[in-house]
Amino acid sequence: MTTLVIARHGNTFGPDDVPTRVGARTDLPLVESGRAQAARLGDYLAEQALVPDRVFTSTLQRTREMARIALERCGVDREPEALNCFDEIDYGPDENQPESDVVARVGQAAIDAWNQRAEVPPGWRVDPDDIVVEWRRFADGLIEGGVDVALVVTSNGVARFAPHVTDDFEGFLGRHHPKLSTGAVGIFRHGPRDDSWVVDGWNIRP
Repeated sequence: MTTLVIARHGNTFGPDDVPTRVGARTDLPLVESGRAQAARLGDYLAEQALVPDRVFTSTLQRTREMARIALERCGVDREPEALNCFDEIDYGPDENQPESDVVARVGQAAIDAWNQRAEVPPGWRVDPDDIVVEWRRFADGLIEGGVDVALVVTSNGVARFAPHVTDDFEGFLGRHHPKLSTGAVGIFRHGPRDDSWVVDGWNIRP
């Protein structure tokens, strides 16, 4: 049995900040509440017997900081492996822009399609097929490597495509909202008998 835990990084905006679309070109650190979310992630991993033997992040500091805090909290002395494939998507002209400006440019219908069906709005510099290929390759590598529990800390734009590893993304959308909240996790399991990935939980908030 291989278990893949995918966590979205914690908060990067405080209560007095104006949130923006933080993508691949905006490298923000976690704020205090985000660091608290990271600590809760570590507690959750320990409580659920999901302490990872392999840990991966994007190259962006918000994911690396999230992982380091969580690992320290659950007693793992290991440096996360940073992979470019887990970097957040590039929001193109909407990168680091307030949501009101993004909606004004692309329209609310485009944002709803992104949030509900993972359909990319015009102008964003991302190919979903490439992300899906990377998730499949990564998941296959975990199985081939005999990994027991893997933790990936990434961002919302990338995480929402991970359920494609189940080969039933439409079924997933029928049961779940594709968006992961900040600090939340999705859990996938691969059994040796049926040779397939299943979603064991999604948008779980530690």
